[in-house]
Amino acid sequence: MFFAENIKFLRKRRKKSQADLAEQLEITRTTLAGYEKSVQPPFRVLIKFAEYFGVSIDALIRYNLQELSEFQLSQIEDGFDIDVTGKKLRLLTISVNQNGDENIEMVPLKAQAGYTNSYGDLDFIESLPKFSLPFLPKDKTYRTFQIEGDSMLPIPEGSWVTASYIQNWESIKDGTPCIIVTQEDGIVFKVVYKQLEKNQSLLLVSTNRNYKPYELPIGKVAEIWKFETYNGFEIEQSEFDIK
Repeated sequence: MFFAENIKFLRKRRKKSQADLAEQLEITRTTLAGYEKSVQPPFRVLIKFAEYFGVSIDALIRYNLQELSEFQLSQIEDGFDIDVTGKKLRLLTISVNQNGDENIEMVPLKAQAGYTNSYGDLDFIESLPKFSLPFLPKDKTYRTFQIEGDSMLPIPEGSWVTASYIQNWESIKDGTPCIIVTQEDGIVFKVVYKQLEKNQSLLLVSTNRNYKPYELPIGKVAEIWKFETYNGFEIEQSEFDIK
């Protein structure tokens, strides 16, 4: 664990005194001094440090940031997270049925703008239409997204793509169809090619060659879901009224 060393290193790199940093994080200088001497902080404080320095909680705890190159450190200071693997600590919000089994929530097109801002909001997730697919393995978490456009033919526009949640983005094999969730660019369904080491991005490719491939910076990605199956059923709009 490198939390104490890392926060002290990052504080000094930003030329902040303990008093300055403590004030910005809304904690006491004595408390900060304790953290820099290996006192374990509560989770809410970990979040504050991670957000302030622009580093994932996982990286802040597990990796010795002093061993990073100047280029990697400058990337952090420019807003890039050095953890581009997707293995950072993220809490996926799910809903369960009366038996305690996970539901498969459905995200219609009209709900997708709300989803990109509220995918961590339990009330929002529980408000989504739900169903189950008994033939799918129960060791994964699934979600179903309605797709827009014809960029992923032969899957037609308006189809519902059921996908499984990917925690470790490094596990994605090049050429895998995925649902990619971003806050800025919405939700897209594309074939994914990793460019994490090259330039910290994903290359997104359509099966319909009328659409050109494009790069998506990994820092914009909120969630990735691996394609499992699709169907063309319809749901009534009344099942999900956008407020």
